[in-house]
Amino acid sequence: MAADWSVRQLAGEDWQRYRAVRLAMLLDEPAAYGSNFAREVAYDEQRWRSLLEQAVFLAEGSDGLPLGAATLLRLDPADVPEIVAMWVAGHARGRGIADALVDAAVTEAAAGGATEVRLHVMLDNPRALGFYERAGFAFDGAHGDAPGCDRMSRDIRAATGEEVNSR
Repeated sequence: MAADWSVRQLAGEDWQRYRAVRLAMLLDEPAAYGSNFAREVAYDEQRWRSLLEQAVFLAEGSDGLPLGAATLLRLDPADVPEIVAMWVAGHARGRGIADALVDAAVTEAAAGGATEVRLHVMLDNPRALGFYERAGFAFDGAHGDAPGCDRMSRDIRAATGEEVNSR
């Protein structure tokens, strides 16, 4: 059965759509994103457009309903890219949407020359921990900037067909 949803990368003109999705994320999981609804609801158009300068992926149902989102953050080309602001709407979980969002981010990172992708995860979120481990991420010993948050990494050379050296 074909999926009744798809993933696309947002562009600057999608800022209002991204604003709505991001605010929904903050209401749905207020402790998960290092920000809050009150702060971001006050952002102006220029700020929302600037957020879309990073690779932001949106999963949408065939009816246009947003189902999930993820951002590939890479502020400097020398930085290891990070998947941030990962979210799947509660009613859409278990349908492969998180996998598709991570795949889109990994593909984008590899296209930009990255060999690794990182993310931070709250240790009290067993569903996210299990998903990221199944998606090939492993804890790398670094901690996040919030209590109970640790970093995970994934070597993505295999995703690009490059040989992964296992010394």
